[in-house]
Amino acid sequence: MCGLVAIFGYQKSSPLVNEAELVRIREAMVHRGPDGAGTWVSEDRRVGFAHLRLAIIDTGHSGSQPMALNDDAGNARLQIVYNGEIYNFKQLRENLISEGCVFTTNSDTEVLLHLYDRYGMAMINQLRGMFAFVIWDKVKQGMFLARDPYGIKPLYYNDDGSMFRVASTVKALIAGGAISTTPNAAGHIGFLTLGYVPEPHTMYQEIK
Repeated sequence: MCGLVAIFGYQKSSPLVNEAELVRIREAMVHRGPDGAGTWVSEDRRVGFAHLRLAIIDTGHSGSQPMALNDDAGNARLQIVYNGEIYNFKQLRENLISEGCVFTTNSDTEVLLHLYDRYGMAMINQLRGMFAFVIWDKVKQGMFLARDPYGIKPLYYNDDGSMFRVASTVKALIAGGAISTTPNAAGHIGFLTLGYVPEPHTMYQEIK
């Protein structure tokens, strides 16, 4: 169980990513990742990632996150934060190696990076497992998020029309200090009538 955070200012008028906010969100999930913590902020400070790691596969430093995939000049063109386990990652890794991909770690995280690099969003069709991840594509200037179909690995987000924030828990997003805690009537009614909060709702109006 890991914890992930991503913030993206997607408008020209968006404020720059506040690294202190990234860290506050990350540290609110400290119980999810005792084996390492990392942050990354893009050069233009429009995008920021943070991660807490529970090391299961490739437990050495090479498996740390946020993780980058570099171009031939050594510049990071993809970044990822990821929580979960891809059950078929070894077979996917072998297939990618046969197609010419070069790996520097034994992690399933790097497999996700190469899959996206090869297949884009269609990569999701090849995954078997429980997962939530966010990939930043520097070339496309876009962010790709995905979660396993059953929601075993959670992914919560807030979009205020300028900044997009995502994390592994609701409490962590709130701990960042930038999101309203106005109650969501639909979430409360769903919990009282169904015994759970139905998607896409949460108990807070600004978090989906």
